Amino acid sequence: MSEFSKFVGLDVHKETIIVSVADGTGGEARFQGEIGNTPEDVVKLLKRLRKGGATLLFCYEAGPCGYGLYRQLRDLGQSCLVVAPSLIPRKPGDRVKTDRRDSLTLARLLRAGELTAVWVPDEAQEALRDLTRAREDMKRMQQMAKVRLLAFLLRHWRKYPGKTKWTQAHLRWLESLKFSQPTQQIVFQEYVDAIQEMTKRVAAMDAQIEISGSQSPFSKQIEGIMALRGVNRLTATIIIAEIGDLTRFPNAPQLMKYLGVVPSEHSSGPTRVRGGITKTGNGHVRRVLVEAAWTYRYPARKSTALQHRAKRTAEPVQEIAWAAQKRLCARYRTFEARGKTPAKVCTAIARELAGFIWAISKVLPPPKVEP
Repeated sequence: MSEFSKFVGLDVHKETIIVSVADGTGGEARFQGEIGNTPEDVVKLLKRLRKGGATLLFCYEAGPCGYGLYRQLRDLGQSCLVVAPSLIPRKPGDRVKTDRRDSLTLARLLRAGELTAVWVPDEAQEALRDLTRAREDMKRMQQMAKVRLLAFLLRHWRKYPGKTKWTQAHLRWLESLKFSQPTQQIVFQEYVDAIQEMTKRVAAMDAQIEISGSQSPFSKQIEGIMALRGVNRLTATIIIAEIGDLTRFPNAPQLMKYLGVVPSEHSSGPTRVRGGITKTGNGHVRRVLVEAAWTYRYPARKSTALQHRAKRTAEPVQEIAWAAQKRLCARYRTFEARGKTPAKVCTAIARELAGFIWAISKVLPPPKVEP
C-alpha cells in the first residue's frame, strides 16, 4: 500500500461520518473531524484531503449503511475498502469505545495492512441478495403466523386429529372449525387470512427469484450448482447472491472457513482442543447448506428431477455432482454408524458440500460482472 500517501478511516453512521487520517510516512493517526453523511459533504472532504496531490485510501466497517459510500468513492476515482468488523484486531484490555477512537483505529490499522476487506457486490448482485433475504423474511412471517394460529387453537382445546399439519387434510379441518363466540370466530378467520396472505407473498417471491436468477450474470453458476442433490433453485440463488463469484476463493477450505463450517480450535502447548464450528461469515448460506445436507441421508440415486436439472449443465459438472452424491451419502451413513447426532452429521456434510460447490465453480465459465 506504499502508493498511498494518506490512509483515511471512516466511522460511518446514518447522519454523520467521523474522519481520521494516518500519513503514509508514519506518525500518529490524526482526527480530522465530523462531516454529514451526504454525497455533497463527502465531495468536500475529498477535496480537502487531496490538497497537495495526496493519494488516498479509504476504509469503513461493513454495517447497516450499506455500500453507497463505497460506490460514491469508487465513482470519484478513489480506492476504498469495506472491512469486516469481526476481523478488526482489538486489544483485550481496551474497554473504551468511541466514534473518534474507532476512526483513528481504522486509519492506523489500514496503514499497517491489518484489515480484512469484505466482498462488495455490484448493484445488480446486491438487488438479487435483497430479493432472497426478503423472501426469507416473508417465510419467517408466514411461520410466525402459523405458530400464532396453532397457539390460539390450543388455548381453545381444538386439536387436529391427524399427524401432519398444513396438508390439504389439515386445511380442510381448519375450514370446518366453528366457535361459539362470534368474536373468537373473527379472530380465528383473521389468523387464517394472515397465513394465506403470507403464503401468496412467499409464492410471488419464489417466482421473482426464478426470473431474476435466470437474468443474472451468475445464471450459469446457479444452474451449475443445482446439479447437486439438495440444491434447488432457491438454495442455489441464495448461495450465489450471498457469495458472488466463488472462484475468488483460492481453494475449497477457504470457502469453508468463510462460511464458518470449520471446527473451532483452542490449543496451547501440547494440548489441542477442537470445538464446534466457528459460525463466522455468512449465516444465510450456512443455513441452506445444512438444510441441503439432510437429503444425503438417503442412498445415492439419480432422481428424475435431479437428472432434469443436471441436463442443463456441462458434462464435467454432472460428473462432480454424481461424485459428490456418492461420497456424501456414504459419509452420512458412516457418521451415523459412529453414533453422531443428526445435527453434527448434517454440519459435516454441509462442510464437504461447500467444497463440491467450489469445485463446480472452477469448471464453469467465469461470470461477466462489473469491475
